[in-house]
Amino acid sequence: MMARAWSVLVVDDDFRVAGIHAEIVDAAPGFRVQGSVRTVAEARAALATNLPDLMLVDVYLPDGDGIELVRSVGVDAFVISAADEGDTVRRALHAGALGYLVKPFPQQTLSDRLDRYARFRHVLSGRRGLRQERIDQALSILHGQPAGAVVARSATEQLLLDALGEGELSAAEAAEITGVSRATAQRRLAAMATQGVVQVRLRYGSSGRPEHLYSKLA
Repeated sequence: MMARAWSVLVVDDDFRVAGIHAEIVDAAPGFRVQGSVRTVAEARAALATNLPDLMLVDVYLPDGDGIELVRSVGVDAFVISAADEGDTVRRALHAGALGYLVKPFPQQTLSDRLDRYARFRHVLSGRRGLRQERIDQALSILHGQPAGAVVARSATEQLLLDALGEGELSAAEAAEITGVSRATAQRRLAAMATQGVVQVRLRYGSSGRPEHLYSKLA
């Protein structure tokens, strides 16, 4: 079972910076670069052809304002800029940006934001109505709030349980669907099995160690 790949449009007039951001996106599990453009006009042309799931947008572009682009297109976006003025940050958030990163930053910072975004989208997926605690969980994941360890821990387990709602999965398959590491999926699934939250059975192949398969208890 293949996980969805979240598509990302990079909007930055510095081709070196854009290339670095694109490499980070391509290296992030569950993400792919849809394209990289230098101007507002190029971004609008790309968006007219195919809407991405997420944009990474600089503020100052040769032909316009990246924040106004975010405001006008209605696509999830992180604003990434050297501009660190409070007014600019507030304007970006008011325009609908899901996050704001000040250049320069460690590559891991963007990787972490992408991981949060994938889990945020997973929690908000589906057509059914959402309970308030589910919405709060999604926002806590996205913003990495200090309530931190407990929220993240329960959020990861809930992501895995949601994945198991689609059927019996190995730890590797569950990791691919949810975007967590295989080691994390294995550890959390094993813990939930001992707690009686999920059940596990062994699948024996033609050779090697048996594989653990997990499923939700009814």
